Amino acid sequence: MKEPIRIASGQGFWGDLLTAPRAQVTKGPIDYLVMDYLAEVTMSIMQKQKRRDPKLGYAKDLVPLIADILPDCVEHNIKIITNGGGVNPQACAEAILDNARKLGVKGLKIGVVTGDDILGRIDEFRSNGIDFRNMETGEVVSTIADRISSANVYFGAFPIVEALQMGADIVITGRTTDTGLTLAPMIYEYGWNEDDWDKLAAGTIAGHIMECGGQATGGNFSADWKNVPDLENIGFPIAEAYADGSIVITKHKDTGGLVSQQTVKEQLLYEIGNPNNYITPETVADFTTIQLSDDGPDRVKMSGVKGEPCTDTYKVSMSYTDGYTAVSTLTYTWPDALEKAQAADKILRKRLQNLGLQFDEIRTEFIGVNACHGHLTAIPNPINEVALRFGVRGNDFESVERFGKEIAPLILTGPPSVTGFAGGRPKPSEVIAFWPALIPKDAVQPSITIEQL
Repeated sequence: MKEPIRIASGQGFWGDLLTAPRAQVTKGPIDYLVMDYLAEVTMSIMQKQKRRDPKLGYAKDLVPLIADILPDCVEHNIKIITNGGGVNPQACAEAILDNARKLGVKGLKIGVVTGDDILGRIDEFRSNGIDFRNMETGEVVSTIADRISSANVYFGAFPIVEALQMGADIVITGRTTDTGLTLAPMIYEYGWNEDDWDKLAAGTIAGHIMECGGQATGGNFSADWKNVPDLENIGFPIAEAYADGSIVITKHKDTGGLVSQQTVKEQLLYEIGNPNNYITPETVADFTTIQLSDDGPDRVKMSGVKGEPCTDTYKVSMSYTDGYTAVSTLTYTWPDALEKAQAADKILRKRLQNLGLQFDEIRTEFIGVNACHGHLTAIPNPINEVALRFGVRGNDFESVERFGKEIAPLILTGPPSVTGFAGGRPKPSEVIAFWPALIPKDAVQPSITIEQL
């Protein structure tokens, strides 16, 4: 066992900077590379892909990315952990093994964590009294049961730990908590117990700092963002983890970006809800106990974290179809740009009403004026150009489709000086809604297997 272990973030979401994993692997020493690909809506997208092709359903970018860095990871004994397996971790692992064979890699072991996908078991669970009540509204799942498109349990770090104990060089999971990806190596390396609440909470919070990639190292930084250096070469965060639960957040030397107490604090506040009660499968972390201190340039030490016993439930992320939407944009220019856009909005709404179209929601944004702050906006003067973004949402497909045919006519039958109509008529897109619920931990079990060359 060595201390500390260096755990590097390589991706913060599906579509993140493709050069980041290679930089993490080659610009300095690390022991683990963790990559987070999943969000709630991502699971539904992956289910659609899997229905079209049983060999898909995972983050397709992941396979060539691992092929690119695998020789370096093998040479330097860097383990990879990722939830990029989506709804088909097994197929993802097989695709990675195929590339490994082509690269001549020998003896590679891939741990595959499954069991989180419960889409086909909803009726079974409901018959056993699990009603999957919506955590936000209190509704029971029967109201949307016939429209569910994905359902995944948030497993945590311990299934990953088991895969590492089985000798995995790479661990591919489905819906695992973002924080669990970073926590797992600490549990594995230091032998933390399931009731080491403070240490588990510290590792969980480190995972929260790491989960959004460059957002912790100066990306999307709200404070002194103008003075964040060399963002074009931003270095992603690295957690140096110690056996006592203390952790230093840093990045590779000679990379851009910034690690400071401010950048770390901004990320700590990201999507946490009640800071006293950050619930994960392993523990309940108390963010108010975090102590941060400077530990040198681009180094912030975290200590003092307290945790409480975990709950007896897992969170379940479900998605379901909830109608259709269509969005389009027109740009109006000086003079009187805002007045023209406002007039076009009124004209279009009246035409939709005259056609008798049915929508649950009609929304207008005047981009360049109030799209971000709405009615709180102080209207600038003069306004040289305004993009009118108009969207509708509803369950009537034909109404949403017809809306798309009413945009282009505004160009010649509405206010003047209009441009920016791109992409043709907007087509209806299926709306995917989120349904959070809970399931008893003893109702589901993760499965861990090893695939080996």
